[in-house]
Amino acid sequence: MAKHSNDRLQGTLDLLILKSLASRGTMHGYGITLHIETIARDALRIEEGSLYPALHRMAQEGWIRAKWGASENNRRARFYSITPAGLKQLAEEEKRWSDLTQAVARVLQFA
Repeated sequence: MAKHSNDRLQGTLDLLILKSLASRGTMHGYGITLHIETIARDALRIEEGSLYPALHRMAQEGWIRAKWGASENNRRARFYSITPAGLKQLAEEEKRWSDLTQAVARVLQFA
């Protein structure tokens, strides 16, 4: 399956990151990327230039927290975890995504 360009991901990156952290727990940025790409069966590609600004912004919003630690390779990395505010935001993002996909499906199914 061909990978989608990032413009199709615009607006969904927060949802994907929050869902990953809610389901998998604390992860570093590269781990988040791998998780999303693996679950999407490589149909989605997360660029560093999109991921890290999103993580920074989400930390400023209070949706995630960041803490320095050692990765599996014993390298210094920032580890991210979801906050209670992030769980609330995730619920809102999931609702918006559901509403959007249902609306698109209605248009596509219109005869």
